[in-house]
Amino acid sequence: MVEALSQMPLLNLSLWQLQNAGSVFERIWYYVNHKFTIGKFEISLANVVIGVLIFVVAVLISRSMRSFMERRMARHARLDPGIQYTVLRLIHYFVITIGVLFALKTAFSLDLTTLAVVFSALSIGIGFGLQFIAGDIASGFILLFERPVRVGDFISITGPDNKITEGRVQSINLRTTIVITNDHIAAIVPNSKLVNQNLINWSYGERRSRISIPIGIAYDSDIDLVSQTLLSAAEGIEHVLEEPKPKVQFLNFGDYSLNFRLLVWTDRPRRHVQIKSDINYRIQRLFKEAKIEIPFPQQDLNLRGGAVQFIPAGSELGPEETEEEDDAKLKMQN
Repeated sequence: MVEALSQMPLLNLSLWQLQNAGSVFERIWYYVNHKFTIGKFEISLANVVIGVLIFVVAVLISRSMRSFMERRMARHARLDPGIQYTVLRLIHYFVITIGVLFALKTAFSLDLTTLAVVFSALSIGIGFGLQFIAGDIASGFILLFERPVRVGDFISITGPDNKITEGRVQSINLRTTIVITNDHIAAIVPNSKLVNQNLINWSYGERRSRISIPIGIAYDSDIDLVSQTLLSAAEGIEHVLEEPKPKVQFLNFGDYSLNFRLLVWTDRPRRHVQIKSDINYRIQRLFKEAKIEIPFPQQDLNLRGGAVQFIPAGSELGPEETEEEDDAKLKMQN
């Protein structure tokens, strides 16, 4: 009995603690779920947390779906890498867009009508203030759907300083495209440049491409020997195809040279710079052996209707004639 009475205060204390703990949890739950009204939006801490969790789940789902699709497409060896990249990008954009919409709807209690109004206002702001960024984003979707440039293609594009940039397309992002040059430098190109400007896609369509090597020779050269020498220069060059066979064309009569060009075919168009270099080295050596002259710009001066008197160097006639002319001028002045 005494022990039971001694334990009564402890029992009352534990009940009081439970009651206080319950009231604390109720207060916390109240503050977490309490909605604050800002304009037309009702915001609560619980809804914001749930919205953030929805967005995180959307990111995880996007990664899982891309990994799954990438493994499935890797089994098909003939599938174009550009198509794989486009499909994976579209899946990512679709899942993230749905996740963002549901997160905003949950966090701010928005309906689709309100979201449409918000996006319309944003589109107007983008149209006036961020038109270049909007153009790059729209061009990114054009590249993904129309696919004039694909991941892995080797392209040549003119830069802002009129310098040609050549490289392999590494990735096509929402606003920019990453091009890795032959020097392993990453060139970041806005998507609108790839859509609006002229460019050369060495990997588009058929894998083979033709390379032209222009050359000028002196007017007194044997053109048959020149043609045979140019064809010999293309033999044994790495990445030059035997079929179609190399060909020589006589272009025109230039101001100071006869202009030819050597045409060769290759299945490695991205190596066209090195192929031209190898052939030019061979042409220089073979022309030197065959004594074929490569002229340089020059002009001939013809004089008509008069005579030119040349005075040998060191002659004393010049000063004497000058003194006589000076004496004549003094007499005329006197």
